[in-house]
Amino acid sequence: MEVKLRIASSKAQVLLLLMATSTGSAQVASHAPVVIQAPSDSSVIFQPVGRPVVRVNGAVLTDRDLLREMFTIFPYARVHNGFPKPLEAGIRDGAMKMMIFEELVYQEAKRRNMTVPPADLARAKAEFRQQFASPQEYQRLLQAEFQGSEQLLRAKVERSLLIDKLLKLEVTDKAVVSVAEAKAYFDQHPAGFNLPESFSFQSISILPPPNATAAQLQEARKRADNALHQAKATKSHEEFGLLAEKLSEDDFRVMMGDHKPADRSKLPPPVVKALLAMQPGQVSDIIEFDASDYTILRLNVHIPAGMQKFETIKDVLRDQLTKKKNEQIRSALATKLSKNAKIEKA
Repeated sequence: MEVKLRIASSKAQVLLLLMATSTGSAQVASHAPVVIQAPSDSSVIFQPVGRPVVRVNGAVLTDRDLLREMFTIFPYARVHNGFPKPLEAGIRDGAMKMMIFEELVYQEAKRRNMTVPPADLARAKAEFRQQFASPQEYQRLLQAEFQGSEQLLRAKVERSLLIDKLLKLEVTDKAVVSVAEAKAYFDQHPAGFNLPESFSFQSISILPPPNATAAQLQEARKRADNALHQAKATKSHEEFGLLAEKLSEDDFRVMMGDHKPADRSKLPPPVVKALLAMQPGQVSDIIEFDASDYTILRLNVHIPAGMQKFETIKDVLRDQLTKKKNEQIRSALATKLSKNAKIEKA
């Protein structure tokens, strides 16, 4: 089973994504099935059987690997009872590309004779075991995915760490944008920083059905109150975003509830009123729209009209430029690694 460890996140998260299609884990109940019976607006999550879907220089990747990557792209497929039909094809295509890329990265790491320090490997395995509520849950996973073999698990952990090690070396470290580089970009693109008053925010929306009955409105309000309680407890953009992916019922949920900077003049008055009353990082109370939409907002940035000051936005700009550079370097690496690779769809 695929193992993932994101360098940008704590190593305590090692192998969390391993749980996505397991029969037992600390994140998914031991009895939770892989097939989800989905409502009409979602697709049923298919049952992986280990069927080959692609070969990368002879290495076989299966439908288990594919589903795992699909969960990575849309982690709340279980909560939403499947992958949304309008997005499923794109999610599947992105997952296929990602697992091919990671296999090529792994093969490149092996070609370079890169290794993982034994202490790092032991620590990752120990942190993985701590994710389970009991030794029995861990053993169930080991039997279901690794034929009870600690050696097979160790190999998958090592594979994940090698992938992250090479990506850090070839992508993450090279993508860092300095303050000086960000300032140069700011000076060279003044028009892009002369903006109308705008807001960058996230939302969680609870939507009663069309022509809802009084009982349905009451039930939706109850869900909105519960969402508000959880939203008020979040302490970061990421925490609120993960909650939006889990609870929100509008299209923005697949983007962590994120709304790109929006011109104040184009926002509904109740939204503007709520955002003006907030400081960055604060969460609003429930905003009602004609008793058919209960919305909760988190203000990320309030951008005054006029020319922005570099000192005010330098951290956000560096982050944006770093992400863009990361994508460019990562894309170039993918092109380079796949140039002479033999990739065969099954």
